[in-house]
Amino acid sequence: MRKNLTAAELTFWNAVRAHRLMGLGFRRQMPIAGFIADFAFPDHKLIVEIDGPSHSLDRHIAKDTLRNQKLETLGWKVLRLGNDDVLHKIDDVCLHVLRMIGMDHFE
Repeated sequence: MRKNLTAAELTFWNAVRAHRLMGLGFRRQMPIAGFIADFAFPDHKLIVEIDGPSHSLDRHIAKDTLRNQKLETLGWKVLRLGNDDVLHKIDDVCLHVLRMIGMDHFE
């Protein structure tokens, strides 16, 4: 587990912590099935991963794919977001999270 958040992780955390996003309870750095999820919303079994440029490398893609498959077999949905999207489009990111859990009816 990392103590310091990246700029993108901090941006996302500031948008969702303390039930700021529609009253939803997110957790940071939550252990799930031997992995540490960047962010998790246990009530809807949603994991949000914020990925930097290294995740576009072949070895990371393969590792992330296997990790996603394992988590999905346990009933979790995994949403991977790029740093740039989180840093520059946080409102769109939050809307996408809400859509993933079926709370987009307020639009």
